[in-house]
Amino acid sequence: MIYDLVIIGGGPAGVSAGVYASRKKLKTLLIAPEFGGQSIVSEGIENWIGTVKISGPDLAKNLKDHLLAYAGDSVEVKEGESVTDIQKNGNGFKVISNKGEYETKTILITTGSNRRKLEVPGAKEFDNKGLTYCASCDGPLFADQDVVVIGGGNAAFETVAQLLAYCKSVTLLNRSENFKADPVTINKLKENPKFKIITNAIPKEIKGDQFVNGIVWEDSSTHETREIPVSGIFVEIGLIPTTYFAKNILDLNQIGQIPVDPRTQKTSVPGIWAAGDATDGLYHQNNIASGDAVKALEDIYMTLHTK
Repeated sequence: MIYDLVIIGGGPAGVSAGVYASRKKLKTLLIAPEFGGQSIVSEGIENWIGTVKISGPDLAKNLKDHLLAYAGDSVEVKEGESVTDIQKNGNGFKVISNKGEYETKTILITTGSNRRKLEVPGAKEFDNKGLTYCASCDGPLFADQDVVVIGGGNAAFETVAQLLAYCKSVTLLNRSENFKADPVTINKLKENPKFKIITNAIPKEIKGDQFVNGIVWEDSSTHETREIPVSGIFVEIGLIPTTYFAKNILDLNQIGQIPVDPRTQKTSVPGIWAAGDATDGLYHQNNIASGDAVKALEDIYMTLHTK
């Protein structure tokens, strides 16, 4: 069998594309290790439009249920599979997974990315117990509390900006004296009396009981260690795009993201589109990923029907 489309990924982007593919009667295969994407670990997501608050597992279930409700004869789902390679195959492509090989005319990659994890004692133990990698998902849970943000790029300062809206205080720990974030953003946030920056701060240990209650850091210039009592720790030390399987066929940027045309979500290879956190899109959010995937699906449909 040759599919019209193979969708790789089961987060908001992949499922959105799958629902639209079913409505347009495209013979589609969706391959995903699991449904839900990064947000599956969140206790409460409050920015998924149309739903006041939902947990990560409930969002994953809703996404899966929505897709299966409309899949019919159009969309086949392979859950629990991971794609390992993509190859050119005549006028189309061959998608190779850990469980099989599939031929298709077009491909949509929606595999997202994984947060780079903080690797210090206590980080694993308190993951999702006060230590989090998603301010948009979990930030409001820390209203009127003291929190720390780890990182020095734009994502870290965007997290600070969100948290300052409702947290009692926000302290940013940066490993060096230099920041990767835009100077304008940094200077604007510095004016907020609730915000403090500590440079040359290397995280050493996360402390707590049932939940986080402090972080130990070392001053890289003096080698002194200090502890900050906090209720929440937000880690923004980078993302690792899930694009390893596409490196043999697509041109990736220096951090592994897939460059796309923002008007259509087309990649450098005709017949392959990408949407969501795996791309070099300017902003990465569930709602944006979903919209970009729908945009891609519309373009895929037009491409298949205008050949």
